[in-house]
Amino acid sequence: MLNNWFKTTLLMAAIVALFGVVGMLLGGQQGMVIALLFGGAINLWAYWNSDKAVLRMYNAQELDNQSGHDFYNMVRELSQRAGLPMPRVYIVDEPQPNAFATGRNPEHAAVAATTGILRMLTARELRGVMAHELAHVKNRDTLISTISATVAGAISALAQFGMFFGGGDRERPNMIVQLIIMFLAPIAAMLIQMAISRAREFGADRGGAEISGDPEALASALRKIEAHARGTPMDAAEMHPETAQMMIINPLSGGDLQGLFRTHPATEERVQRLLEYARNGL
Repeated sequence: MLNNWFKTTLLMAAIVALFGVVGMLLGGQQGMVIALLFGGAINLWAYWNSDKAVLRMYNAQELDNQSGHDFYNMVRELSQRAGLPMPRVYIVDEPQPNAFATGRNPEHAAVAATTGILRMLTARELRGVMAHELAHVKNRDTLISTISATVAGAISALAQFGMFFGGGDRERPNMIVQLIIMFLAPIAAMLIQMAISRAREFGADRGGAEISGDPEALASALRKIEAHARGTPMDAAEMHPETAQMMIINPLSGGDLQGLFRTHPATEERVQRLLEYARNGL
């Protein structure tokens, strides 16, 4: 828990610093002050509202015991096994099989699954997936992943500073704005990938196996999701690629960046670890 709080604080500080540097390039000291204030405000907003923003991005619809009886009761049973408060439960109308968790802490958590994953997986496999998402909640991964997704999307607003600090005879700031726009996206992506460790997926896989008591079910689900997700575009994820790291499997049709900046570990490696847990009687 302390490690995740440290990573969250580091991420938020880095975002504010990035805003400040860009503001200084565009408008000197005054621009830096305005940008720092803007960056701080974005961070505060993201802490309290990032989960709601992500759910809106995916047009997620909340379920209750009446509207989603079997699925809702499954999440409730797993939450009790994990010793967690009951999260809010959402469904996303997307054919791609996928799922994610969000929220700043276990008391304000939400889990979401697509209609595609509900149709494709068996009840046993779906139970493994939702146990994985609840493990993210229990490990408090959701705060940093949700904030980073929201802030990464907001970084594009930095380009608007050019409207305030450029213009007139000052051609150089306009050139700097163009360079910032060109390089800002990969810089933001690298920042997110440094903050969102691939190790958290392994941790959630293990935690999900412990919560469900069925590592093989999650392994089977991951293989199915991997096989179908690549060929089934998810429109909301394509529009908001910064949220890809929140999903149980990368939802983007273009695939993950290889190597250092991959958002998820290789699925087969995750499967092999889960099968090893099963053999060892986890």
